Amino acid sequence: MDNEEKKYDLEERTAVFAERVRDFCMKLPKNIANNEYIPQLIRSGSSPGSNYIEANENLGDKDFKMKIKTCRKESKEAAYWLRLVVTDGSPELQNERIALRQEAKEFVLIFSSILKNR
Repeated sequence: MDNEEKKYDLEERTAVFAERVRDFCMKLPKNIANNEYIPQLIRSGSSPGSNYIEANENLGDKDFKMKIKTCRKESKEAAYWLRLVVTDGSPELQNERIALRQEAKEFVLIFSSILKNR
């Protein structure tokens, strides 16, 4: 697999993650806690993808590294907000939360690896 295919795969994977976070948030119960957490989760859940696209259009190595660090930071933040949102015990929402948190944690590892190998 060449670099273009790898880049595309991660762009697609982060976009799918953002869509899943959005759809997950739309199903969450409305309450005072989620009213605060959901906007944070939507922002942090969509940020890795948009910043990764920007990293690939970088103006140099320093710019690339800064964007990848932002991707990693936002992935960590998404995992945090996923931990905090209230699901009211719904098995469907709990399972999706677990899967999304795992994906966010994998993004942290991927972006860390990109930084280490750059």
